[in-house]
Amino acid sequence: MALLPLLAAASAPPTPASTVEVSITGLRSLKGQILVCLTTNAKAFPDCSKDKTSVRMAVKAADAGDFKAHVPATGIYAIAVVHDENSNNKMDTAIFLPKEGFGFSRNPAIVMGPPSFKAASFAVTGDMRQSIKMKYML
Repeated sequence: MALLPLLAAASAPPTPASTVEVSITGLRSLKGQILVCLTTNAKAFPDCSKDKTSVRMAVKAADAGDFKAHVPATGIYAIAVVHDENSNNKMDTAIFLPKEGFGFSRNPAIVMGPPSFKAASFAVTGDMRQSIKMKYML
């Protein structure tokens, strides 16, 4: 009979991942999509392509006011977003300046290039919220 509680515990569903509710403000249009990169890897920030465990998603710009990203585990994360207005799945540039909007968790100041992981990072220990204000250079 003592084995029964152990079997019940072993077959219990896994603990659900945390959710980060994200709201994007300051979009200059509702065209295209928002490319989202959520990572714990400082070396892969802000481009998640080097992080196989990152959370990457595309959200219609019209739905970017409020959407959810599910994180696989607690930890220190940073978010980078791009307003891909022409839906070509990349940030377009002109003479090294972004032609499309971008933003980061914690809304750090942008001086030259993207902020550091540390400036954009936040701890995820459960469900939480991040508001990101878009910036446009051109």
